[in-house]
Amino acid sequence: MRKDKKQVIGDEIGDAQIKLFLDFEPVDATSPSLHKLIKAYRGLRIDDFERFLTFFVEAGLDLDGKDEHGNDFVALIKDQRNAADYIELIEKARG
Repeated sequence: MRKDKKQVIGDEIGDAQIKLFLDFEPVDATSPSLHKLIKAYRGLRIDDFERFLTFFVEAGLDLDGKDEHGNDFVALIKDQRNAADYIELIEKARG
C-alpha cells in the first residue's frame, strides 16, 4: 500500500447500527450501562466508540456503572493493549 493512502478496514457504519449497542442487556448483576459500554468497546472501532458515547450520554446512561465486583469500565479494560484511547474517551465524556 502506498504511504499516502489510509488503510480502511471494514465498511463505515451508520448511527442506527451504533445505537443498536444501547439495546444490549446483561444476564448477570452487571449494571446495564456497564454492559452496554463493554459490548460497544468489543464491537466498535475507536471512532465508532466515540460516536457511541455521544448516544450513550444522550440516553442518560451511567458512565460509572459497575459489575458485581464493583469494577467500572476503566477498571475492566485498563490492562488491555488499546485501552488508553478508550479510557481517554470515557474521561472526556465524563467531563
